[in-house]
Amino acid sequence: MRRTVWSCGTAWDRKARRDLSAGSDWRREDEPPLIKGWIPFIGKALEFGKDAHKFLKEHKRKFGDVFTVQIAGKYMTFIMDPLLYPNIIKQGRQLDFDEFSNRVASFAFGYPPVTSKFPGLKEQITRGFILLQGDNLTPLTESMMGNLMLVFRQDYLDQESSWKTAYMHKFCNSIMFEATFLTMYGKPPSASRHSGMSVLETDFIKFDKMFPLLVAQIPIWLLGRTRAIRERLINYFLPHQMSCWSHSSEFIRTRFEMFEQYDTLRDFDKAAHHFAILWASLGNTVPAIFWVTYYLVSHPEALQFVRQELEDVLRLSGVEFSRDKDVTLTPAHLEKLLYMESAIEESLRLCSASMNIRVAQEDFSLRLDAERSAAVRKGDIIALYPQAIHLDPEIYEDPQTFRFDRYMQNGQKKTNFYKRGQKLKHYLMPFGSGASKCPGRFFAINEIKQFLSVILLYLDLELEEGQSKATLDLSRAGLGVMLPAEDVRFRYRLRPV
Repeated sequence: MRRTVWSCGTAWDRKARRDLSAGSDWRREDEPPLIKGWIPFIGKALEFGKDAHKFLKEHKRKFGDVFTVQIAGKYMTFIMDPLLYPNIIKQGRQLDFDEFSNRVASFAFGYPPVTSKFPGLKEQITRGFILLQGDNLTPLTESMMGNLMLVFRQDYLDQESSWKTAYMHKFCNSIMFEATFLTMYGKPPSASRHSGMSVLETDFIKFDKMFPLLVAQIPIWLLGRTRAIRERLINYFLPHQMSCWSHSSEFIRTRFEMFEQYDTLRDFDKAAHHFAILWASLGNTVPAIFWVTYYLVSHPEALQFVRQELEDVLRLSGVEFSRDKDVTLTPAHLEKLLYMESAIEESLRLCSASMNIRVAQEDFSLRLDAERSAAVRKGDIIALYPQAIHLDPEIYEDPQTFRFDRYMQNGQKKTNFYKRGQKLKHYLMPFGSGASKCPGRFFAINEIKQFLSVILLYLDLELEEGQSKATLDLSRAGLGVMLPAEDVRFRYRLRPV
């Protein structure tokens, strides 16, 4: 890779800057090496999309811990050393996440960008996320428990005790889709469950399959019936319909009232914001539930250990479990399920591939550590790719193997993981980092624990024989928790009384 020393430092003339912006081979001495593809604009997008982890691992070996890649017209500088992560994450003023996320979200979900056209809206949206955390988590978790049991009992428990066969992801999705919807948005006027949920779920799955292409900002008119599907999904959340629902979460009620303050927002735009929250609540949570369920069922000893921990927590709390009664797990119960949480985190380590993105707001020198800096251009993307940490054999022994107790040590949560002899501050990052960290992560972990608790208490589960090991669908790499490439067949039955 040719690199050129610029004696003029940052005092570039207009032609030089224009050439650099166009992605020429000219590089400043203090800029990371640039990796370009042979196809203009597309660059390395196809290779990256095929297997992002493999691509980055190979280029790290060639170019070191910091390098820039041209991907679909963007210049992305990847930071591959986790010991450098803290310095990147704390760069608040010159590296911004909101600009990128606002642009991508508005394009994917079909609402106008949250700009100065809507004074104060961005700040109100941000403040509203506190309703997913702290003390506000308790009523949300309690509501989820009730709705989970409602759907699970009516659809799966009122059956005879013989073995039944199902597809695991479809099973997880059918329960969590409706239970999450009821918890967040509430119930219809005169019923405990919404009609037409299966149609809504089907449309959601179709939209979700196209979501990676929308994030890549492929025009929606090129994606077949995706526009019509998105419009149907959005129309479900029009204000006149939502106003009739009862027992919605305080989080959604607050957002509903907030959007009603803005006359310049069309009803369709308000509904699109509500639909975006549905995707945010399910898009990563359901595949995370699938993977931890799959790994536990694939490892019967781990499943039995986690089940025993659950039964011990309930027994020590004075809760008598009966198959004929709905179990209630409080946030205090869930907090004590340490081995279950370790199993969840281990599954997230193996199946999450989020990309932590910041956009440079100006030309500046990014401090990497005490000795090194890298020149960054305005508009360039700085990216952390935590899967490189999650699968690093120096950090995690035998990283491709599921170990349900990997995050436990002497009965306590383990937090000491090392790289080159130094303790890592960031060793597991399925929810992002810094200001871009998922505000709903605490609720998501509680949801997953609740789902696992219900199926482990009420059901026996086994994988069907004669099928291949589940593999990851790599098309969602960079977006969060990956889906299985193919669904998995399993058997379940009610546990003996």
